[in-house]
Amino acid sequence: MELPETGHDPVLMQEVLADLSIRPGITYVDCTLGRAGHSSAVARVLGPDGLLIGLDADPRNLIFAKERLADAPCRVRLFHANFAELQDVLSEAGITAVDALLADLGLSTNQLFDPAYGLSFAQPMPLDMRIDPRVTQTAADLVNELREEDLANVLYQLAQERYSRRIARKIVDARRVSPIKTTDRLAELVRSAIPKRGGAPEKIDPATRTFMALRMAVNHEMENLASLLEQAPKALKPGGRVGIISFHSMEDRAVKQAFRSMEQTGFLRLVTKKPLTPTDAEITANPRSRSAKLRIAERK
Repeated sequence: MELPETGHDPVLMQEVLADLSIRPGITYVDCTLGRAGHSSAVARVLGPDGLLIGLDADPRNLIFAKERLADAPCRVRLFHANFAELQDVLSEAGITAVDALLADLGLSTNQLFDPAYGLSFAQPMPLDMRIDPRVTQTAADLVNELREEDLANVLYQLAQERYSRRIARKIVDARRVSPIKTTDRLAELVRSAIPKRGGAPEKIDPATRTFMALRMAVNHEMENLASLLEQAPKALKPGGRVGIISFHSMEDRAVKQAFRSMEQTGFLRLVTKKPLTPTDAEITANPRSRSAKLRIAERK
């Protein structure tokens, strides 16, 4: 996979602009600013009377986004923060309610390539996986310190890894010999724990689910998403819209359930009865977009 010029290609761009009702003069919050892919396009629509508030847990991407948005035609306020801190960010910005809010739960492509994050087993990297340096526990800490049963539960609960117990046992046996410190060593251990099957090879590497589960655990992704889903609708003006782009079933299920629950209480209206997904043309241009799902709700 080649790294895009900006480090990341945003997904479902046209759907975000149209279905989040992006228009001149509004206040827009990008909860996962990343490389400012979505925000660069949104800023051009907002114009001089609009306000763009961006937050990201990754200070490296935040620096890149700040430079990219330096000439934005709208007002811009950027914050190093996780989206679980949304209300704190809005309070600091002096904003009581917003017109549109977006969170893209996927990784930026540049994060997968950069050894500083330790997210990929495509090449040897330190086993870190922290997106936000304020997080103290690394993936190496988890695989070397968790009890076997707890490690297996992390793999099963966060990634539905069917061989979670075998993998956890293999990791615990290996760490007795020497600590597991690199992504390539962990990937090889996981692959060796999973039974070989005949026929065509799997479409994804056997280590993928383990790496996803550990990344989610290190960065407290499901807990932070739950906090965002509680805060975001309350931050909207009447008629304001919130959009969440997810990339796997656990995230999408959490978003769907939260939106439907608030619809039943009369707080939100579902704009997308079914999630919006990339077109064939977008998937061809950006294969990483294929699993993206965008759900949008509007505050009544």
